[in-house]
Amino acid sequence: MVNKLTLTSVISKYYLNGLNNQVKWRIKNNKLTIYAGESGRICKVQHNNFPIEDSELGIFDTHKLIKLLSITSGDLAISLDKIKSVYTKIHFADLNFDVTYSLADILILGKNKWYEDPKSFDIEVVLTREDIDYLIKAKGALSDVNNMLITTTTDFDGTKICEVIFGDNTGFSNKITYQLRGKITREDIQIPFNSDIFKDILSANKDMSTGLLRISEGFGLKLDFTTEETESEYFIARNE
Repeated sequence: MVNKLTLTSVISKYYLNGLNNQVKWRIKNNKLTIYAGESGRICKVQHNNFPIEDSELGIFDTHKLIKLLSITSGDLAISLDKIKSVYTKIHFADLNFDVTYSLADILILGKNKWYEDPKSFDIEVVLTREDIDYLIKAKGALSDVNNMLITTTTDFDGTKICEVIFGDNTGFSNKITYQLRGKITREDIQIPFNSDIFKDILSANKDMSTGLLRISEGFGLKLDFTTEETESEYFIARNE
């Protein structure tokens, strides 16, 4: 059994408001692992309590799956249909509904490349739930602008700080700056990112227990989140 709210939370962490619609679900030893994304934007989501048989499942239309799951509630019993060694359907059943989702051939979904973290990061900041809420609000106030700049500087006491700046790069545009403190080893970093993707990641992980933002100037932005049973990792390349 898997709780419906837990499952939809896991799905939202890779779906990212429609960015990643076609994925493979890999289940081994009751652990669900999903890789998603494309060049310059990759994620990995793992859920440690997914009690079905070891399998690889092709999800061709996550949006449709979300709509089917929306009518269910409570704990869901999950089962699979297969023809020979090919999985064809997945069932989600609660006390009232038995929802059937047709699976895709995993061969048509391709492969997702992963990457290795750099040996060190220039910025490492622990994100609180309050930080996430404020950053989402800041982006919402400039929802028509998808530019974001992450910089390092010093405050009045000479302490290194990280600033997340939402807004256009022109000197006459509206801007919002949010300060973060953590382990910062380099000053005068200025790296642009896509704020729409950043906001979608934060929104999908508001239920996190721990969050970590790390940046390497030559690597990009890494975000890590954990809950009691779920871990999610994201990489975003800098804007050119």
